[in-house]
Amino acid sequence: MRYFFCVILPPIAVLSTGKNGAFILNLFLTALFILPGIVHAMLIINRFYEEKLNQEILDAEAELYHFNQINLK
Repeated sequence: MRYFFCVILPPIAVLSTGKNGAFILNLFLTALFILPGIVHAMLIINRFYEEKLNQEILDAEAELYHFNQINLK
């Protein structure tokens, strides 16, 4: 859904990630010309999903570590 907003309303897509500085930059880029705003929004959305996936992996590893620590006692 965020990728759809990247094309239609790039600043809204960036705002949905919670990155306020990137939102302001995207407003500026979109005001200059729509294409830089779209490219910037896609980069921010890709980074958002990458960070989210990395956090899920770290959480799963931490949960597995704690599970193993409990079972070793």
